[in-house]
Amino acid sequence: MAKLVVTMTVLFLAAVGAFAQERVAGNLHTEHMTSAPAAQDWAKPRLEKSPRHQEWVSVKNGQRTVSSFIVYPEVKNKATAVVVIHEIFGLTDWVRTVADRLAEAGYIAIAPDLLSGMGPKGGGTSELGSGVGQAIRDLPPDQITADLNAVADYVAKLPAANGNVAVAGFCWGGSQSFRFATNRPTLKAAFVFYGGPPDQDAVARIKSPVYGFYGGNDARVTATVPKATDMMKQAGKAYDPVTYEGAGHGFMRSGEDPANTVDANKKAHEEAWQRWLAVLKKI
Repeated sequence: MAKLVVTMTVLFLAAVGAFAQERVAGNLHTEHMTSAPAAQDWAKPRLEKSPRHQEWVSVKNGQRTVSSFIVYPEVKNKATAVVVIHEIFGLTDWVRTVADRLAEAGYIAIAPDLLSGMGPKGGGTSELGSGVGQAIRDLPPDQITADLNAVADYVAKLPAANGNVAVAGFCWGGSQSFRFATNRPTLKAAFVFYGGPPDQDAVARIKSPVYGFYGGNDARVTATVPKATDMMKQAGKAYDPVTYEGAGHGFMRSGEDPANTVDANKKAHEEAWQRWLAVLKKI
């Protein structure tokens, strides 16, 4: 009987540990679990004036339907695709402009609303309002992975795609980008914008290079870089983090927000975009 109790205890602790590890990516951003940032009206004109083809598509993941925003580049040859993972605020107008800018640079960009079906009426981000943070926190890790895999499969098979897929994410999405690299070995690259790393065991599964973008004034997240560097090095994985001095959390968004008053955020935003596109060009 005692042996049975010990065995059950060990199994329980192992399960708890595994669950806790899966939640690390989300917990790193719990303090941001409020409503979405201030209205992003400034982001809408880019979407409205864009000459590129934009559309909403429904990506099937078993019984789930993941509403996703996709933008196509105006190019002659088949293009590499980038899956864009939104911030903890859900699929906002700004995230959609990121997809549009990637398409402008020659890539097929698809931004899934990982809150699809989580709204009170079965919708996603737009239905949740101030409840978006709680909804993000409650997303099952396995569902996130399955949704992202479904979206990556969808975009890789498009007639206009060349089959190469990279992933990029911001804030909560940055952590999810790092985590997705542990679950999809065929990724060509993972771009982590101010997101934390997965656990050591998961790191061992990473096959693609990981590129990190961090704010010098974002100690809460940037403090995880040394640990991530050590874990990736021990596992023999490629990890290239860059810290932008003076920039705060979310500088890719705030750096182009007209209300931004921190010059370092704008500078980091511009330099990070240059670096990101330079790396993508090599894929």
